[in-house]
Amino acid sequence: MSKPYVKLDKENAAVLMVDHQAGLMSLVRDIGPDKFKNNILALADLAKYFKLPTILTTSFEDGPNGPLIPELKEIFPDAPYIARPGQINAWDNEDFVKAVKDTGKKQLLIAGIVTEVCVAFPALSALEEGFDVFVVADASGTFDALTRDAAWNRMTAAGAQMMTWFGVACELHRDWRNDVEGLGSLLNNHISDYRNLMTSYSQLTSS
Repeated sequence: MSKPYVKLDKENAAVLMVDHQAGLMSLVRDIGPDKFKNNILALADLAKYFKLPTILTTSFEDGPNGPLIPELKEIFPDAPYIARPGQINAWDNEDFVKAVKDTGKKQLLIAGIVTEVCVAFPALSALEEGFDVFVVADASGTFDALTRDAAWNRMTAAGAQMMTWFGVACELHRDWRNDVEGLGSLLNNHISDYRNLMTSYSQLTSS
């Protein structure tokens, strides 16, 4: 039996960026490094564009996992930043859970490294507490396709919805007429082929 289509709502969504750390980035093999980095920053940029509350967290960053990638700190200088001292599941950290609940949002967009741990564990925990969870699959990464697919299947079976950053952006935006240039610029910055569309649009509207 299919479930009702619940659309992402920019008034009711928050973004959780979990363990996008320099050391963990080197473990990701299910997506190319350049594309993966682009997808992470695309998610960050759309969160900023839509003014979505965003929470950054790291796990044991003084150890081999390394620091948060610097671009995220630059994009969200004032966002809650929870450096977990050791908890593998971010949801086991009280400060992280408090930051999530303090947003007052029901829909959680989650991305991180690695997919079957740093994404799946808090996603499953949030689902258990009644949140609507949307996993941004292409801004999350892990060792290989087998590991990724097992994680996706586990989260989907529990009720999480799998999305990509492009799908997230379009569902939040709803209608091109809301801001053609704004959404177009976001897409243009992260999808090279989209520049052709924006070039055509610019020529059409300037003539």
